[in-house]
Amino acid sequence: MTDKQAAARLRAIGLLALAGHVLPAGTWLPPVRRALFPSLTGLGASGHVALTFDDGPDPRSTPAFLDELDRLGVRATFFLLGEHAARHQALTREIADRGHELGVHGWTHRRPWLPYDPRELSGIRRTLETIELATGCLPRWYRPPYGILTGGRWAAAARSGLRTVLWSAWGKDWTPQATPRSVHETLLPDLRGGATLLLHDSDRTSAPGSWRATLGALPLVIESCQAAELKIGPLAAHGIER
Repeated sequence: MTDKQAAARLRAIGLLALAGHVLPAGTWLPPVRRALFPSLTGLGASGHVALTFDDGPDPRSTPAFLDELDRLGVRATFFLLGEHAARHQALTREIADRGHELGVHGWTHRRPWLPYDPRELSGIRRTLETIELATGCLPRWYRPPYGILTGGRWAAAARSGLRTVLWSAWGKDWTPQATPRSVHETLLPDLRGGATLLLHDSDRTSAPGSWRATLGALPLVIESCQAAELKIGPLAAHGIER
């Protein structure tokens, strides 16, 4: 093989690696997800809505969500960041003890830059092990930070025995302008049977104090589901098909 051929081959391998890294991230776009990957979107049983929260556990805000969900009689899925689950093991355990499902959101909330970054696999596994150690429960679900699902993240989750799920509706509750009403109204167009809702029980990666808008929106969201005769609960009860 000549130097020129070797260089061309390396370029081709590099392009393939880049494509494998970048193309799955196109699933961040809701129309792409809904059309091509309905299970990744979190589409489940027609009479059920899955309620999910990202970025916890956070001792400043998560306990308020647990109390409000108890008051409303609703259970949810919490996607936890490993570094915070390790720091707040008692709160991690409390989430599970109060009947909620725990999922893996990665060790830190960072964007992926490198194709098949080994830190993705180690971070997912560390988070999984941290949650299992704190609760005795083995998570089933993975949701990547920012919803950016690269080839490396997808492969790392699969190798860890986790199923990846994103969402079909969000409340845009991370913005400084968010209010309980705006969060509810943003969810409403996609609040239907089979939906998976994305909300946040922490403002670590959001506007300061934005979690209060999410907390205030919960009764409105639950009321809308009940008015439509929809059950609302965790992903485990959502009936997502492969």
